[in-house]
Amino acid sequence: MANFDLSSLALQSVCPNNVIKVDDTDLPSVLVYIPAFKNSDVLTGGNDSTHPAFIVNGVQIPGFYYSKYQNVVHTTKLTDGDVAAAYSLPGEDPAHDINFDTSRARCEAKGAGWHMSTNAEWAAIALWCKKNGFMPYGNNNYGKDTRESNYKAIPLHRYTENNVTRTGRVATGTGPLTWSHDKTLSGIWDLNGNVWEWQSGIRFVWGELQILANNDAADPDNPQNTTSTCWKAINAADGSLVDPECRVSDSAAKLSGNTIKLDYVSGVWTYTTTVTSSADQSRSCPFWKVTCTAAIGAAAKVLLRSLAILPDEGTTEASYEGDYYWLNNGVAERCVLRGGSWNDGAGAGVFAFDGNDSRAIVGWDVGFRSAYIPEIG
Repeated sequence: MANFDLSSLALQSVCPNNVIKVDDTDLPSVLVYIPAFKNSDVLTGGNDSTHPAFIVNGVQIPGFYYSKYQNVVHTTKLTDGDVAAAYSLPGEDPAHDINFDTSRARCEAKGAGWHMSTNAEWAAIALWCKKNGFMPYGNNNYGKDTRESNYKAIPLHRYTENNVTRTGRVATGTGPLTWSHDKTLSGIWDLNGNVWEWQSGIRFVWGELQILANNDAADPDNPQNTTSTCWKAINAADGSLVDPECRVSDSAAKLSGNTIKLDYVSGVWTYTTTVTSSADQSRSCPFWKVTCTAAIGAAAKVLLRSLAILPDEGTTEASYEGDYYWLNNGVAERCVLRGGSWNDGAGAGVFAFDGNDSRAIVGWDVGFRSAYIPEIG
């Protein structure tokens, strides 16, 4: 049974924008509601289209509920068997050592409408934070933020490195207000650091960017296995979704074509259609430096920016506060993690992006977060 106090959870509901949702296991999660907005509300030069996070299966939704805390997994004994599911609860050691597919399963076990965070949802929150000047801090420096010396969270994980005892993961939601996405008690916690978080609806195949349309990844009926036909590439010229040019079953990358791919040019990740540097290794650059070639049209750029995988127009070094972009474009499939971990320093943050890992990877610094859309199911 989960180790929590319902009375303390009830207090969370008095915070503006916080909601307690009980799932099919009759256990609660604390959520924050994110109302729908347009690309133009959060992007410089953004169009008036609804942000992708608020369109599921072609239908606009009024908003989505997002876990206030990085999730933990608890097993509940039900009459028809044990159910291991994900929960958003304060003061917990976040789930870790869990792969992409298992993370999704733990979220979907909660019932209809529940799903693992999609990259579209993460992007909506990240873009809102930047637009409103609330770039959240977090546990990216062994229990504290690199920009803070006195504020710390409750440590739940310690280890020894080079004869030095380090703090790793901290208890969910126990950092200062600067760790909240809107700098209030009602905000979303730990989007910067603590553990990396799996994101659904996005992957790279031999360096080709592939996504599910809009926020279709929130619906479990749209499969995300390696061979799913829901995966689409992006036409570089007009931003439309098309059949991929690269497939997991291919023995090597297709280095040129019409779809958006990632090339590493002079130490910078570059969206393009022709790859000149493909390597099975992790390579990186600051997020604010990620760029495009002339092959990427205006509509495609807006889509990339709406997914928080390309910096906004007029970006400067200070715009993203050191967040980093890591990727491996030389292997068949790589899934996506966001946010950073306790030891990524300034490279962690709401725009931090990691496309290095297979869906099977597990790590003590890799977790996830669930979300809920009542219109699904």
